[in-house]
Amino acid sequence: MAKALEKVFINCAVTGSIHIPTQTPYLPKTSDEIAEAAIDAARAGAATVHLHARDPQTGQPKPDVELFEPFVRRIHEESDVVICITTGGGLGMTIEERTRGVQKFKPELGTFNMGSFNFGLFPVLSKFKEFKYDWEQRYLEMTRDFVFTNTFKGLEGICTIFRETGTKPELEIYDLSHLYNTAYLVEAGYLDLPVYFQFIMGILGTMGSSVENLVHIKNTADKLFGNDYVFSVFATGRHEFNMCTVAAIMGGAVRVGMEDNLYLAKGVLAKSNAEMVAKMKHILEELSFEVATPQEVREILGLKGKAHTNI
Repeated sequence: MAKALEKVFINCAVTGSIHIPTQTPYLPKTSDEIAEAAIDAARAGAATVHLHARDPQTGQPKPDVELFEPFVRRIHEESDVVICITTGGGLGMTIEERTRGVQKFKPELGTFNMGSFNFGLFPVLSKFKEFKYDWEQRYLEMTRDFVFTNTFKGLEGICTIFRETGTKPELEIYDLSHLYNTAYLVEAGYLDLPVYFQFIMGILGTMGSSVENLVHIKNTADKLFGNDYVFSVFATGRHEFNMCTVAAIMGGAVRVGMEDNLYLAKGVLAKSNAEMVAKMKHILEELSFEVATPQEVREILGLKGKAHTNI
């Protein structure tokens, strides 16, 4: 069984690299927008924030450390929230590009994608006749013939980066095979127990959002890792809040935010990440769960603390 959480923690993914600005006017793009979204999400109850960078003019996902730096430092200075920087980056980026943020800032947490898979965003094309920026249509179309590549060589190299930076990896699990990849990396000495999983549901090309799939993947994690893991869950789109609720009931943590979902309710665009965090917190408290603080999450996950980052 996964390590039991006495309190549920909320992770907020504030902008990501999946959604395009045409889909919503509220998607954070600039450094100030990303920083304010993260800080407000923390005030609303998020204990960790997951960060990507975008071109401030067009909103296109970018790997440039220079784009990360202003909002990462502002969040660090103005909030106690745990900062989690992506190594997933944006579609089409190299591993070197994807890992720049973790190597530069040595954050407390960093995401780590645990295997290769088809990553399909192209169905969004049918929902719009016009796009706000030139890059958006090309970005979506390229995913018809795109594999998000995470080979064993790449995984081993990223493990070394996490070891060198002292950053705790948040292991992104999109499919059952990724648990077995993790087990190999643990057995081979690249990863240390206990591990922290993020179970991801609903990306086209990976496992769908269903209670049955979540139960199956958690049962497999139990068999492979016993109580040497903590898990969190997010589901894309309309399944976000219901799958997160199930995850909490099953003993896990939860993730919400505009990286994964743009709607607060059916037909209602979320105007901020903080709104989504507040809704999730309300659901948890209505079910008598306590929500963990950033410091409590540092203890749960065994993080090194803000003072030991390079932010």
